Amino acid sequence: MAEDHIDSIATTLVVGGGIGGMAAAISLAKRGVEVELIDLDPDWRVYGAGITITGVTLRAYRHLDMWEDIAEHGAITNGSSVFLFNGQHLRELDEPAVDGEEPATGGIMRPVLHELMQDRVRALDIPVRLGLTVASLTNRDGGVDAVFSDGSEGRYDLVIGSDSVHSGVRKLAFPHMSEPERTGQGCWRISIEKPPMLEKGEMYFGHKYTVGITRCGENMVYLWMLTPHERRKKHFDEEELYNHMKGNLEGFGGSAGWIRDNMTRDHWINYRPLAAKLQPGPWSNGRIVLLGDAVHATTPHLASGAGMAVESAIVLAEELAKTGDAEAALKAYEERRFDRCRDIVESSIAIGSAQLDGAPPDQIGGMIGGALHRLAAPF
Repeated sequence: MAEDHIDSIATTLVVGGGIGGMAAAISLAKRGVEVELIDLDPDWRVYGAGITITGVTLRAYRHLDMWEDIAEHGAITNGSSVFLFNGQHLRELDEPAVDGEEPATGGIMRPVLHELMQDRVRALDIPVRLGLTVASLTNRDGGVDAVFSDGSEGRYDLVIGSDSVHSGVRKLAFPHMSEPERTGQGCWRISIEKPPMLEKGEMYFGHKYTVGITRCGENMVYLWMLTPHERRKKHFDEEELYNHMKGNLEGFGGSAGWIRDNMTRDHWINYRPLAAKLQPGPWSNGRIVLLGDAVHATTPHLASGAGMAVESAIVLAEELAKTGDAEAALKAYEERRFDRCRDIVESSIAIGSAQLDGAPPDQIGGMIGGALHRLAAPF
């Protein structure tokens, strides 16, 4: 689709080459901005299982012309089914139609999505420097002087910090912000072959642990499980990950039970505690601005972390294209994003709290459905 040209800035540094950073780089480069992207990982890798892509997130990726990529390399299905933990079908999840389309939920392996976005970055000839971050940022005369971790320097009209939940840009330029806070839950994930009976997303309630399965390709899924966070002095080793997850799935039926019975130590298994925080405004400091997990980190309860990062990148580019006053555009970006991101973060935390309190399936399903319907509104 044709994009409005941005006249308010000519050069931009994007710090962080994850989903939000790449979406910002793509959105700005398509509007004529000279973008440079840096990432601390010298190999520009991403680890992880699959990623759930709701209809709202699919809409955001349509703005990046990536719907077809996700459909080709992942999976897009017509919604999700809700089960009791023993495998008894309860109902279909109340998912909204988005922009007049049928309810749809997608899934894709996170490394595959990362590679698809990297291909878009390269196709736009965006310079990428790896093994690098910023050591200092100074607003001066309508721009930002950057000193990099290798000692080199640069000057930009805009610097975007999209460098993860533990953002270095946030630490450098936003002293009124703080680290995200633990929610009391942890998330287990496993990547595995598709159970033979599964055709679309599934969620399992009624157990002390909540489970979901996302289809990520023709024959690939990932299962996630939410549990109370286990405080430990050291990380789980591979044997502990396998044994704990298999044990946590005891009593589950349906596709979740099939995964328990067919998982092996060779499958990718991961555990991490959950943390979230909507950072207080302002989200910009002069010509430095934050987006994604750096400023609105959320939990996976609404499968919207990636979608919110992509939306924020699109809105930032749209606001910059509306005016020749870049700093006014940054304020307008925050005004458009703050309440929507607050709803996502607060709703996700509330759903997690309800799960920890043992709320019934209908209550939790209703909270998820209500939030998804609010998210279906234009961004």
